[in-house]
Amino acid sequence: MERWDRVGRFAGYGAALALSPYLLIKVVWVVGSLLGLAPIGEGFDLAGWVLLNTATIGMAGIGIALALALVRPWGMRIPGFLVAFCAWTGAGFLVSILPYAVLSTVLDAGRGAAADSGGDDPSMPGWEGALIQFGFIGMGTGLALAVPAYLRRRWPEAFARQIGDGAPIVRTWAAAVAAIVGLVWAYWAAGGTLGIARPAERDINWYLLTSVGALWALAGAAASWTLARRSPTWVPHRLLLALGWLGSGSLFAWSGWKLPLTVVVAVADLADVELPENLAAASVLHFAAVVAGVGMVSTLVRSRPRTGDQPRYCHWRRMPEPSDIHG
Repeated sequence: MERWDRVGRFAGYGAALALSPYLLIKVVWVVGSLLGLAPIGEGFDLAGWVLLNTATIGMAGIGIALALALVRPWGMRIPGFLVAFCAWTGAGFLVSILPYAVLSTVLDAGRGAAADSGGDDPSMPGWEGALIQFGFIGMGTGLALAVPAYLRRRWPEAFARQIGDGAPIVRTWAAAVAAIVGLVWAYWAAGGTLGIARPAERDINWYLLTSVGALWALAGAAASWTLARRSPTWVPHRLLLALGWLGSGSLFAWSGWKLPLTVVVAVADLADVELPENLAAASVLHFAAVVAGVGMVSTLVRSRPRTGDQPRYCHWRRMPEPSDIHG
């Protein structure tokens, strides 16, 4: 077994183990609230609390199953599309948010405040919040190492391909859309107010999340555009694949989650939920981000040659065969 495979397998098991306490905590919350032994989160009724945490239990279960599928032999027998989609979405959610987790922890430590665990109840014990945050960071870090190792074992030809045989140039539309979205988010993160309806609602977490979103959108756009070109580049192919994979996954996963939330807030006119962004502008950006994410990952998939293929030329024009010339 190669060293990279050993690292990937260790990371996959570690990711599954790290997320297990989160799954257990959520199960305890649901069972405890149904039995009247655990409090319900502030702002929720019993049905809403159980529904929310049941959904997160399902997501955690899928995450643990994904981590194990990346390292166990049966993971190679699962349809490639299913594993790739779950890995792409999971990495988009968790790996891309690692810079935010690190920065927010450092800032909270500097202020002498407890780190925001990202839990659903602000009154949860500190140890529960620490376990939840550890689960997110551990799962994200594990996926960052286990997913490339799995993809390299299952589709080794994708990692051997050289730049210059990429997808057609028309695929750069996705990179252009992602770049526009990233620039708008970067403008907001820098303090711009155009498209911001409630500037007072912006806090440090909003600025950090917006900055991280802009970073991955721009990095993914640059990688996708480079992969779609037909000329060589000095940037390592694996790095471009990783940036394109994470950037497109981040756009699809986070905006795919925020888009329906923004629409619900706009349509239902919830008085207790106020987003800093103009809801129409945010909805358009999130929709564009989802479309761009799908288009960018399509570029990555199409850049993978079939086993035994020779380097391809323009796919819309057949090159002459020797038999055509010599009869």
